Amino acid sequence: MVNLVLILSSLAILSALQGILAVQYTVANTAANTAGGARFVRDIGVQYTLQSMNASTGYIWRTFQQNTAADRKTVQTVSLFIDDMDGVAYASNDQIHVSARYIQSYSGDVKKEFTGVLYHEMTHIWQWNGNGQTPGGLIEGVADFVRLKAGYAPSHWVGPGKGDRWDQGYDVTARFLDYCNGLRNGFVAELNKKMKTGYSNSYFVDLLGKTVDQLWKDYKAKYATA
Repeated sequence: MVNLVLILSSLAILSALQGILAVQYTVANTAANTAGGARFVRDIGVQYTLQSMNASTGYIWRTFQQNTAADRKTVQTVSLFIDDMDGVAYASNDQIHVSARYIQSYSGDVKKEFTGVLYHEMTHIWQWNGNGQTPGGLIEGVADFVRLKAGYAPSHWVGPGKGDRWDQGYDVTARFLDYCNGLRNGFVAELNKKMKTGYSNSYFVDLLGKTVDQLWKDYKAKYATA
C-alpha cells in the first residue's frame, strides 16, 4: 500500500514534467523485505527512479532523433520492478525488472550504477529490433551506446578498440558504434530508424560506405589492438 501511494503521488508530481511525452511510469519494489530492496529505498528511491525513467526517455528520443510520435514505438506505460532475482536487469513487454540482489551487492556508487542500468533497459523499451532480425549483440550494443553517451559508463567497461567481434555486444559493440557515429554524426539514430522494419548488415554500407567487417578492421587498426 505504501508503494502504491508513492507511485500515485509521484506520478502526480511528474505529470507536469511529462507534458507532451504522454508516457506514464510506475515503480514497484516487490523485494522491499530483502536487503537489496531496503537499499533501493535508502539509496535510490521511487521518486528518483520515476524522474530518471522520464529523463531517460527524452534522452533516448533525442539520441535516436525521434522528434515526433510517428518516429517512435507506441508505448503508453513503462513499469519498473525491483525484484528478488539473480542477474542485473532485463526489459520485456514495456516492463523493466531490476535485481535487488545486484543492488545489494554493488560496492560502488549504486545510484549512478542503477541510473546507467536504467538508461540501458529504457533503450530496449524504445529501440527498434528489425522485427526480431537484428543480432542480439547489436541490440545490446545500441543500449550500451546510449548509456555511454549519457555519461553512465562504468569503470569496468572495456576501452575503445577492445573486443573480438563487432557484434560481441554490450560495451564492446557500444564502443564500436561510438566510432561509427564519429564517422557520421547521427549514424546510430539512422541505423535504429532502418531497423524499424528489418535488418541487414548492408545498412552499414548504406550509411558509411563500407562493410561492417571493414569498419571493424579500421576501428581495430585505429586503436592498434588488431
